[in-house]
Amino acid sequence: MLVAISRFKSASVAKMYKETTREITVTVQSFFLGDESSPDEGYYVWAYRVRIENNGGETVRLRNRYWRITDANGRVQEVRGPGVVGEHPVLKHGESFEYTSGCPLPTPSGIMVGAYEMESAAGEPFEVAIPAFSLDSPHDSHRQN
Repeated sequence: MLVAISRFKSASVAKMYKETTREITVTVQSFFLGDESSPDEGYYVWAYRVRIENNGGETVRLRNRYWRITDANGRVQEVRGPGVVGEHPVLKHGESFEYTSGCPLPTPSGIMVGAYEMESAAGEPFEVAIPAFSLDSPHDSHRQN
């Protein structure tokens, strides 16, 4: 699911999460989408914005993604696939790539964590961690303010 954050009136912003692996920094920010959610029907939707920055000296290409999504009941869904939002960005030193995607859950909160499979210009594959980030909504009775 690809979403444009600005079109949602009731998007609430979560804090930013950041992790660096091999001089590749991944920053994630999540947004609860109240207008797209139906709490009475057990349907909650978040968007998340990801920024991937190459602060290293080598050019890298994003090949694959892996997500581990856990809802508030502990149910886990794993998602693997090529690229992100249909792209395989190539990042030279100092370049970055941003995209926005989304995640629906049957519970009012959850957590996501993952990794990108990157490839150096020399063809060496390596993994870049995506920081764990929370999916919080105002409908979660366990949420801390």
